[in-house]
Amino acid sequence: MTVNPYRFLASLLLVVLVFFSLLPGVHGEGDAKAAAAPATTSIQGTIVLPSGEPVTNTTRITLNDGEYATYSQRDGAFVFHRVGPGVHALNVHSHEHHFPTVKIQLKAENDMEPKCIEYAYAGAAKVVVSYPLELTALAAYQYFEPKPRFNPLRLLKNPMVLMMVVSVGLMAFMPKMMEGMDDEQKEQMRQQMATQNQMMTDPTKAFSNLFGEVAGSGSAAEDDNANRQRRIESSKAGGKTARRGKRD
Repeated sequence: MTVNPYRFLASLLLVVLVFFSLLPGVHGEGDAKAAAAPATTSIQGTIVLPSGEPVTNTTRITLNDGEYATYSQRDGAFVFHRVGPGVHALNVHSHEHHFPTVKIQLKAENDMEPKCIEYAYAGAAKVVVSYPLELTALAAYQYFEPKPRFNPLRLLKNPMVLMMVVSVGLMAFMPKMMEGMDDEQKEQMRQQMATQNQMMTDPTKAFSNLFGEVAGSGSAAEDDNANRQRRIESSKAGGKTARRGKRD
């Protein structure tokens, strides 16, 4: 079988023409995909302490609650790569200091130029900040309550100390109070003080004596009532006898 060389060359030329005709379509399709891809940019900044020194500890920083995440360097610098357009919330997750939250707005119409506002906490006043970001710590976390210093006035809050102060005061002013008393009042005062001391040393015995005195006073009152009743009955009986004698 003989091959016509002219026909072979014509077929080869046709294949080459078809191949080159498809190349512009491939390039155009790639350009269209590149044009359709969303624009991205990088967000960078620095975290510093109130003194102006950078935070040397490695700190985690996130966008949109973890959608993007990065870590600060030893000089406090950080950067997010390939961030798309939209509104992003930047948070610094530090265990030692509290940093403000930053809202970052990226628009493709503005060539992805970041516009940033900062606020200390939710509901606080918002402040426009410049870019690149420089986040300053607002406060340091206190995980432990500091030990209070010794204050003598705090002793007065103790009930036992107050009782001791009152007792010492009474002991100091008692002699002056007893100067204007007669002997009977002084004796009653001594008995009351002895009873109080006995209650402090032996409360059981003091209560038993107290109840005994109450019982004794009750029995004495009953005896007085019985004697009074006998007198009344005897006076009635004597009156009846006298009336009978007169009749006789």
